[in-house]
Amino acid sequence: MQGRIAINITGGVADVKLVRADKMNALDHAMFDALVEAIETLGRNPAVRVVVLSGEGRAFCAGLDMGNFGKMAGKGADSGQDDGKAAVPRKLEPRTHGAANRPQYAVWGWRELPVPVIAAVHGVAFGGGFQLALGADMRYVTPDTRMSVMEIKWGLVPDMAGTQIMRHLAREDVVRELTYTGRIFNGEEALNYGFATRVCADPYAEAMETARLIADRSPDAIRASKRILNRAAIVSPMEGLIDESIEQGVLIGSPNQVEAIMSNLEKRPAKYADPKI
Repeated sequence: MQGRIAINITGGVADVKLVRADKMNALDHAMFDALVEAIETLGRNPAVRVVVLSGEGRAFCAGLDMGNFGKMAGKGADSGQDDGKAAVPRKLEPRTHGAANRPQYAVWGWRELPVPVIAAVHGVAFGGGFQLALGADMRYVTPDTRMSVMEIKWGLVPDMAGTQIMRHLAREDVVRELTYTGRIFNGEEALNYGFATRVCADPYAEAMETARLIADRSPDAIRASKRILNRAAIVSPMEGLIDESIEQGVLIGSPNQVEAIMSNLEKRPAKYADPKI
């Protein structure tokens, strides 16, 4: 994927790595394209049951490529001209992927992916890199990982779905303070705020361990659980309760649910069929 992302799928676990290590996996146009391509590719593969998202080298993701900031200050970005020469687009309202534009979908798409995503975060996750980690269902981080809602440093706002995800994870005043200041915080603080799921010495190893555990569960039930949990953030309690009932009704007596029962009763590993997509 343009030398930006590598994917290896083993036993239902998709190991997705940002591989622009020389630039601390910074987000350039090619990286955005690769992220979107990865999401779309994984979403079409019924054999994928869980994703681990990580970065090679010294960092998870350092945020927007420094070259893009220089382009923002250039004539093309300032002029407002739509001549195709502006390196950084100013018209961001058009939707390209459902509710999201292209940069937003590079983050939001991991939320929409039908399987769980675990981000293994180390080094730094600044700005867009922090938002990318937020797109995962879970985030495992090292104690000394440095994170920041860094957009304010560059006179910008977090616009890669960060505002919509942060508000469900941390207190509103914490989100506001970090957004207004761009203050750098570590993995331990991230856990206290609600941005990190687990602090560990080796996030990648622990994320892979969790991923293998998830991959051994019924893929139908895992996908149904993610659908319910995704909708729970936007629907009323009554609608959420109905969602539970609908999903459960589909699962009860289905081949993979029967296999879950029989494998437990017979004390053997389950053999689940890939879901139909």
